[in-house]
Amino acid sequence: MLLSLMPLRAQEQKADTLSLVGKVEAWYAENMNYGSVTALMAIESSFIPFPSEIVIPPAAYVAGHEDSSLNVSKYYWVNVLLVVLFGTLGAMIGAIVNYLLALWLGRPIVYAFADSKIGKLLLLSSDKIKKAEDYFNDHGKVSTFVGRFIPAIRQLISIPAGLSRMHFGWFSFYTFLGAFCWNIVLALLGVVAHGQADLINKYSHELSIGILVLMCVVVAYFIVKKIVRKVKAKIP
Repeated sequence: MLLSLMPLRAQEQKADTLSLVGKVEAWYAENMNYGSVTALMAIESSFIPFPSEIVIPPAAYVAGHEDSSLNVSKYYWVNVLLVVLFGTLGAMIGAIVNYLLALWLGRPIVYAFADSKIGKLLLLSSDKIKKAEDYFNDHGKVSTFVGRFIPAIRQLISIPAGLSRMHFGWFSFYTFLGAFCWNIVLALLGVVAHGQADLINKYSHELSIGILVLMCVVVAYFIVKKIVRKVKAKIP
């Protein structure tokens, strides 16, 4: 019994000594699979705020790890391509959900939902919907392709496509093409990082501190932004 517990304790001690970067890398290697990549990218592509930048690059990075569920081929580039394809499938699912909801609900309900309490919790607003709709109206069909590369537009561009009753075939084509190209860009970031794995491990402590500082800055930014909005709202 004692002997059986020794490897487990050794793994726990090893995990305790890992830096923040190492722990994140280990978590992705143990928990990410093609199903989770698809699901997370479906969420990212819907109206729920979730950045694709924390899905595709790390997935492409750990796709070369032998102990990862994403490592299904001996060829690293095959695994990366699968990450891109399953990520694109997820993006298509989320985009189609947005498209159909906008198509069925119509403009008044979509805008009302965006300004509701639930909509605000999802970081939506009628201004954001209008911005996406204006962009769609200005650029036409191709906006569903180009919009996939624009952070403020990417998640919402499917909504004006549905509101305008864009042909579903063209919508699917441009959405797939845009999501596929964007996921290739993100995957390449993971590939570059994978090629620099030794350097990342060497400076993992410094990177961990940098990540924590960045997280604090982001949290502080949103807190200050919320305070400023409240102050402006009170000013007549």
